[in-house]
Amino acid sequence: MSMGVNRREFLAAGAAGVSASMLALGAEAAKPVGPKRPIVIASGNGLKTVAKAMELLRAGADPLDAAIAGVAIVEADPEDHTVGYGGIPNEEGVVELDAAVMHGPTHGGGSVASLRNIMHPAAVARVVMKRTDHCLLVGEGALKFARAHGFEEINLLTPDARKIWLHWKETNGKDSDWIAPPFDELDEVVKKFFGIRKHGTIHCSALDTHGDLGCTTTTSGLFYKIPGRVGDSPILGAGLWLDNEVGSAGSTGRGEANLLNLSSHTIVEELRRGRDPKDAVLEACKHIVATNKNPRLRDPKGRPNFNVSFYCVAKDGRYAGAALYAGGKMAVHDGDDAKLVDMAALYDMKNPE
Repeated sequence: MSMGVNRREFLAAGAAGVSASMLALGAEAAKPVGPKRPIVIASGNGLKTVAKAMELLRAGADPLDAAIAGVAIVEADPEDHTVGYGGIPNEEGVVELDAAVMHGPTHGGGSVASLRNIMHPAAVARVVMKRTDHCLLVGEGALKFARAHGFEEINLLTPDARKIWLHWKETNGKDSDWIAPPFDELDEVVKKFFGIRKHGTIHCSALDTHGDLGCTTTTSGLFYKIPGRVGDSPILGAGLWLDNEVGSAGSTGRGEANLLNLSSHTIVEELRRGRDPKDAVLEACKHIVATNKNPRLRDPKGRPNFNVSFYCVAKDGRYAGAALYAGGKMAVHDGDDAKLVDMAALYDMKNPE
């Protein structure tokens, strides 16, 4: 290895090589650019995602293909520990990925859950949509399907993610036989990570120059989860939903709360009823609060002790995001530039996580 390339750059370069070959699988040929203004939205970790997706839309890419290529940047990033390569593993030290896609012009959808060893689950979900009569493949079946279609296997557990998982293993319970080193002896990557949020996801919705929609949500899920745990990301209607005549929506945050409410579907239906995007996403937040009956998941004032965020774009290009708690941002490319914009919130206080 060249002395001018550090270990993280080397890992990222290797991941990029695998990415390029796999992202071509299942993608549509470009078509002539239409007359309408394109819009791309994503969760707050998606500035590079919206920029890449917009670049492809301007070149005539299908909106779903543009969204998938956009989130692939995060899926392949070894320093993002919430999605794809470098994601924090389950409690046994194995990275399991979930993703879903929806395609506006065909109203098609596909998803994978508990997928191991494949860097780009969103791209696999696209092939599930196109090359099967099913919507969801899981576990070993999803992996065999991905291999059959030419997706290359890779060890998704990076050295940094393994160190973070090991520290969790060593400090998980006072009766554990695993022993953690003193804090001042920990690797710097573990010190930096200590105490941050316990889950992460990226959603992206794209509206192309023909007024067609595509969206994807992809994640490595809850940190240290029970093996096989599946959140909302790969579930159509929860982690994402679209209707090409109305709009597109997606979610990040506590997946179980969203699974119990199918909030992305709710948002699109609110748009269909004529609600403004901001009101539609806030309505989904209000519904989660109203249905959160579990005392273990409520703070002393009865509010959720977790956060959920929603993002949507309407057919006419209006967009909005909202979360239970203030401080959230979403990434947007409106045809002029990529930027972070503030999201609405139900509660004027920071995320309790």
